[in-house]
Amino acid sequence: MSEAVAARSAGAGPFSIFERMVAWRYLRSRRKETVISVIASISFLGIMLGVATLIVVMAVMNGFRAELLTRILGVNGHLIVQPLDSPLEDYAQVAGRINGVPGIKYAIPLIDGQVLAQGNVGGGTGALVRGIRGEDLSKIAIVASNIKQGSIADFDTGEGVAIGKRMAENLGLTLGDTITLISPDGDVTPIGTTPRMKGYKIAAIFEVGMSEYDTSIVYMPFAEAQLYFNMDGRAQTIEIYVDNPDDVDALKPKVEAAAQRPIDMVDWRQRNETFFSALQVERNVMFMILTLIVLVAALNIISGLIMLVKDKGHDIAILRTMGATRGAILRIFLMTGAAIGVTGTLAGVLLGVLICTNIESIRQFFSWMTGKVLFNPELYFLSQLPAKMDPRETTYVVLMALGLSFLATVFPAWRAARLDPVEALRYE
Repeated sequence: MSEAVAARSAGAGPFSIFERMVAWRYLRSRRKETVISVIASISFLGIMLGVATLIVVMAVMNGFRAELLTRILGVNGHLIVQPLDSPLEDYAQVAGRINGVPGIKYAIPLIDGQVLAQGNVGGGTGALVRGIRGEDLSKIAIVASNIKQGSIADFDTGEGVAIGKRMAENLGLTLGDTITLISPDGDVTPIGTTPRMKGYKIAAIFEVGMSEYDTSIVYMPFAEAQLYFNMDGRAQTIEIYVDNPDDVDALKPKVEAAAQRPIDMVDWRQRNETFFSALQVERNVMFMILTLIVLVAALNIISGLIMLVKDKGHDIAILRTMGATRGAILRIFLMTGAAIGVTGTLAGVLLGVLICTNIESIRQFFSWMTGKVLFNPELYFLSQLPAKMDPRETTYVVLMALGLSFLATVFPAWRAARLDPVEALRYE
């Protein structure tokens, strides 16, 4: 106790050297305190793994949502305009006027149609044909910048089409091969409507990184799409890309005024409301469930400190007789429990950041170890496992873990402070 007396005389204020020294000695493992040390280690590991798991899961879900949003809004317009009164024959003029609206990146006339695509292997697959002008296709950066084979430089001049990489693989097609498109809306004959079948040369193969698009979209020259779908001289819709997708509501009146005709408008939130709502609900539920891991670890701190208080009853009596106040005893056990929570939280943050920055390498390693695809693009839409850490969200996780850890130390520390020297001797 001579060390304690010296430290006590060196600093007697709150959180003094004396109190920190005693708290540190209580954290160190001794042979007769093995059980307490094991509980403290379990609490540390629980908080570390809980915080790391929360950070990694939330980062992956944020990255998943951000990547999907980027690809969905990169391929599809933020605002879809359709005519209400008559066919869209003045599509070039309408698109030009909408392009002049502040906040609009570009307006693209399109023709969409469902077809059956056939190649060299397989029985065929459903596909969405999008008739688009070459100059407009080059504006869609997520497609134009991800051309893996071929080129869209002369997209308008020939009868070639651009298809996704996964569609090409599924149908056994390569650059220069012919893909056969079959549309149920064909020519009308005396015996009824016959399906329209035509082969197109593959001029380009793209990969946007989202399997739903890489397996289903076929870009066709606009003029050729007009002939194929019997839409001579007109477009089906105008897709509008804006500078800020969140400001789409404020742009709707301006777009309607620029169109100078009755139109119907559908924005990206309406088209994907169910999808993104489901992602948000899943994200919130996962956060609540994983928070229980940190809560369980905090409860381990309570049990460990209660056992420590019971074991240190004799020491508490000696400290009180030496002049230690109830406040000093309270602070000693608060620091003992808080040290576990703080170090566990910091270790969890470091572990979480390390995993998030190497998430794709870790996925590939476990895929190699197990011999299985752990993140199948056909099921999860994306070709890579994304992780995007949100500083504000990470801060919230850290504060939550620290808060639970500090709260867990209050009752054991209060119980220790309530013991007087006579009662404390009963724990000897």
